[in-house]
Amino acid sequence: MSYLQAIVLGIVQGLTEFLPVSSSGHLILVPHVFGWPDQGQGFDAVMHIGTMAALIAYFRRELWEIATGKLSRRLTLILIAATVPAGLAGVVFGTAIEALRSPLLIAATLVFWGLVMWLADRHAPPAKDSADDPLEGVGWRTGLTVGIAQAIALIPGTSRSGVTITAGLLSGLDRATAARFSFLLGIPITAAAGSYKLLHLMKTGIPSSDQGPLMAAMLASFLSGWLAVAFLVGYLRRRSLTPFVIYRIALAVLIVFLSS
Repeated sequence: MSYLQAIVLGIVQGLTEFLPVSSSGHLILVPHVFGWPDQGQGFDAVMHIGTMAALIAYFRRELWEIATGKLSRRLTLILIAATVPAGLAGVVFGTAIEALRSPLLIAATLVFWGLVMWLADRHAPPAKDSADDPLEGVGWRTGLTVGIAQAIALIPGTSRSGVTITAGLLSGLDRATAARFSFLLGIPITAAAGSYKLLHLMKTGIPSSDQGPLMAAMLASFLSGWLAVAFLVGYLRRRSLTPFVIYRIALAVLIVFLSS
């Protein structure tokens, strides 16, 4: 793998992991467009280390408040419990999910969950002015609903951020709070997925020619991921998800066209 290919894939991973447009769909589409060999899910997952670092960097204040107890213990327990569904789904269905890289399946899930996101976005409540952090308003039912949605996101084309933000909106959260909870919830599962694949690659061995490009991809995914998170949280404080719905549908049409 060349450095150019690795950096392009890292930027794509960082941007699309957090924008609600499906990182798996883009990571399958990009090699197809440029005529590159499929980099495989192992490489995709290792890039998650970069995006996990981006989440930790952006949400360092919230994570510190969780660690020191400034944010309630209840919220911490909700985040832990909401991580379980995706973790179990990954363990039980991981092998089967890795085989789901069909472009037509990705196109279908892009459209379906895009339309669900559009319906949820239409009824999103406005942000509330409060002295307390809006994350404290996330209850057990909402947290577990978003956690179950995160498990569904293992299906390629769904978009983890897209489906979890959608679940948050359907549960009554405003757009920005739904995004923040979604991203905080994504830290453990992203870390687990990336670490597992990284350990697997280390056991099987990483070709010396790929080590440099892999590090470049991780750095690119970190930088682009941090920018994507900062952009989306700020964007959703005032604007809707409609442009992302339109993009998902257009991307699905392009995938079908290129696959025909």
